[in-house]
Amino acid sequence: MKNIAIIGASGYTGAQLAALLSQESEFSIQGLYVSEQSQDLGKSLSQLYPAYQTLKQPLKPLSKENKATIIEQADAVALATDHKVSADLVAWLAEQGKPVFDLSGAYRFNDAGVYPQWYGFDHPHPQLLSSAVYGLAEWQEEEIAKADLIAVPGCYPTASLLALKPLAGLLDKQIRPVINAVSGVSGAGRKAQMNTSFCEVSLTPYGVLGHRHQPEISSQLGCEVIFTPHLGNFKRGILATITTKLEAGVTAADVAQALSCYEDAELVHVLPQGFPKVDDVAGTSQCLLGWKYDEQSQYLVIVSAIDNLMKGAASQALQCIKIHFGKVGK
Repeated sequence: MKNIAIIGASGYTGAQLAALLSQESEFSIQGLYVSEQSQDLGKSLSQLYPAYQTLKQPLKPLSKENKATIIEQADAVALATDHKVSADLVAWLAEQGKPVFDLSGAYRFNDAGVYPQWYGFDHPHPQLLSSAVYGLAEWQEEEIAKADLIAVPGCYPTASLLALKPLAGLLDKQIRPVINAVSGVSGAGRKAQMNTSFCEVSLTPYGVLGHRHQPEISSQLGCEVIFTPHLGNFKRGILATITTKLEAGVTAADVAQALSCYEDAELVHVLPQGFPKVDDVAGTSQCLLGWKYDEQSQYLVIVSAIDNLMKGAASQALQCIKIHFGKVGK
């Protein structure tokens, strides 16, 4: 039995991870923590989220005393915290020798120069960046098993990379893949904001040619992409429609062969025909892919669907935890 502490447990992804861990016989929740200033302090997740009626533990403050308890009792820590908060917490936990599964973007890049431009702060612990493993579970299993710092990917990059990485060797290197992706409003987090109020949301692009997930996708794919996120008027899920040109001579059979890498994957499935929709994956840990290729023009359209809070965050973190501790159901 491995004990996992969750810091930032009151947000959508932290609470979702707690719910998933509570269903695992090989893991237990050491504690659920929030900041000492949190309005949710002392409440339970069953109060905040009536669907999680089994989660009666009170949310504890991340005090000096509770930090000491985490180090003493937890086998690993999951961080569902802001990027800047995670940057410092990871450094502290690394000093204590604790495995960390960070759901923020604080350690997704080896290059510290990315952070001022795309995240708006200078990274306070650049010496740790090279020790982080990118936790795209289907592609980094061996590295995740060995690492003590796993940077769980962003939701948009997960949907995009699961579709594109099998095809990396077939892409026309002169033309960037174009990714148009739509996310439900839960991707904006639990904090109330006017622009993500459900009555204010209409299908619209945002972060055009400047979203922080663009360099994350590019760095992991090994080529530049054009990424445009959209906010949709639904709660959860992501649908990414990707258009890319393949090298001369690539056939539909070549595409099918490349995507056959997922034949034995537990959570990623290529549809035999047609395209997935958000409702197919909402509330699940699955990634569904559908594609069509025009051999004459050499253009491929591939569609990827995930739940942004599950495969895009919490259930992928759980995959990484299971891989790291050698559990089944990776």
